[in-house]
Amino acid sequence: MIYYPDVSSSCVIAGGNTMSLCPFVDGPGGTGRGNPEGHKTPPPVSLGQRDPLSGRPFAQATAARMGRKVTVATCALNQWALDFEGNLQRILKSIEIAKHKGARYRLGPELEICGYGCWDHYYESDTLLHSLQVLAALLESPVTQDIICDVGMPIMHRNVRYNCRVIFLNRKILLIRPKMALANEGNYRELRWFTPWSRSRQTEDYFLPRMIQDLTKQETVPFGDAVLSTRDTCIGSEVCEELWTPRSPHVDMGLDGVEIFTNASGSHHVLRKAHARVDLVTMATTKNGGIYLLANQKGCDGDRLYYDGCALIAMNGSIFAQGSQFSLDDVEVLTATLDLEDVRSYRAEISSRNLASSQGPVRVPALRGCPSQASKVSPYPRVKVDFALSCHEDLLEPLSEPVEWKYHSPAEEISLGPACWLWDFLRRSQQAGFFLPLSGGVDSGATACLVYSMCHQVCEAVKHGNQEVLADVRTIVNQTSYTPQDPRELCGRVLTTCYMASENSSQETCSRAGDLAQQIGSRHIGLNIDPAVKAVMGIFSLVTGKSPVFAAHGGSSRESLALQNVQARVRMVIAYLFAQLSLWSRGAPGRLLVLGSANVDERSWPLPTDRTLFLPSAIRLTGQGVMLHPPWGCLKEPRSGRCRF
Repeated sequence: MIYYPDVSSSCVIAGGNTMSLCPFVDGPGGTGRGNPEGHKTPPPVSLGQRDPLSGRPFAQATAARMGRKVTVATCALNQWALDFEGNLQRILKSIEIAKHKGARYRLGPELEICGYGCWDHYYESDTLLHSLQVLAALLESPVTQDIICDVGMPIMHRNVRYNCRVIFLNRKILLIRPKMALANEGNYRELRWFTPWSRSRQTEDYFLPRMIQDLTKQETVPFGDAVLSTRDTCIGSEVCEELWTPRSPHVDMGLDGVEIFTNASGSHHVLRKAHARVDLVTMATTKNGGIYLLANQKGCDGDRLYYDGCALIAMNGSIFAQGSQFSLDDVEVLTATLDLEDVRSYRAEISSRNLASSQGPVRVPALRGCPSQASKVSPYPRVKVDFALSCHEDLLEPLSEPVEWKYHSPAEEISLGPACWLWDFLRRSQQAGFFLPLSGGVDSGATACLVYSMCHQVCEAVKHGNQEVLADVRTIVNQTSYTPQDPRELCGRVLTTCYMASENSSQETCSRAGDLAQQIGSRHIGLNIDPAVKAVMGIFSLVTGKSPVFAAHGGSSRESLALQNVQARVRMVIAYLFAQLSLWSRGAPGRLLVLGSANVDERSWPLPTDRTLFLPSAIRLTGQGVMLHPPWGCLKEPRSGRCRF
């Protein structure tokens, strides 16, 4: 048993001009049983006596050395699936920034070492091996010294694969905490690759691989559901989905004396999801008190999802640090300096917690018929850590102030989220830009505006000194001295639009497509697909002796549908041909990625209302009007005449 005196675990008995410290429990992370064996109560001290270490009056010096202000860090990282070297560098950079800001605890996103979206690569032993190699590099790095690091990676324990948090300090692994509630709905399939840890408040020994043993000089470490007890506070972990469950771990952890909660997430962007995250965190700390850190993945991770950051730090129902939701920065670190006494005094005012005992289900007399909630909670195993998040001399350390969370409007979310995803996909694919068939309708027009929004964000990032974005832009445009300043000019380099006319098209749709291309600055091509369509239909007629016609000319619905499909498929083939060879034809290197758009009735997003919300934002981006016309593929000739859309 280790004894750490603390203001929260002591009382002051004053008599005349003397006082003595009477420990009641062995620190915030202790058992609550009182003075541990072998600890001697200090003799009474005169209030006028000066402390021999600092020369200050004893009461002032003792309060200063107690240490109650903690600086903690959380982050949002743009980790790439299976990019172990790049992920390692971003993790180290975030730890370095956290230490530079004075933090002594750093939290990272879920599965940050290997990247969240590894999918069936989790089955491969190489994924586990390379994750361990990155962990070894982190343990060995001088950057990770003197700060508690909380990183995410897959771990195989007794031949079962777990999604874990690995918490270490100064080349020693303190705890491996497996995820207990796996996300397995919607876009998530975690049960396919991982098994949840079902043994609540239980740990067992995990035998470290030899490559880790050689560094840590540890043979086994605790594996399971436990909390960390430092010299000055108690820290408990949640992992992503656990915050969203009906009975989140932070409830019982808070009742058991945990003061700092951490949540490492891999949470993707959905409209208004930031509201839900903030509400969950603030409500958790409003009801139970405490400090809450949330870290999240950001970027596209090579998949169809966009992870939108929104890292945050909260305390007692208030937000103290807000991370960006849509940012092109690969590494974003948030820190806050908070007073543990604010947590303790906040909790002390909750009457149901005043009789709390963190040592299991102790029978306590009811207060006005209401039993203590905390006294009913089974205790968590505590891993004692000979380290403090606070410093001795912190009386003059400035505290962070609460901030009001700033939300994006739905229109801004639609404009910024997909644009960030496009940028990530483009730079990771190492292609030279996008090719977009532009029909003159609202769907392809909205897609073009998203690319323009991407260009706008790239220019803003470069303007604010983001060197990674600048290097990526120069690689994409194949010009080492290029610096983007105007979104329209950049759009002309990375976006090629094409209007593919047919005999069913109108001049109106052609003009609208050209006008929008001019507004956003894209390189625009106009062509006619009729020769290709007639060639395909000529083959059919040559073989069958039949010539199908549209319903407007007396044909059947089968004929009309077949003719529409031929036009659509010809446009697709032409789009991919031009995407692969249009740069070659201009003597430029690289290829283009094809962007497609579909009628809103044929896809789940954006919905018609989303599209209507987005277009005013697009108008603000381009500074000009955007055509508000319904989507139409110009695939058939209407009975009233030529296609107008």
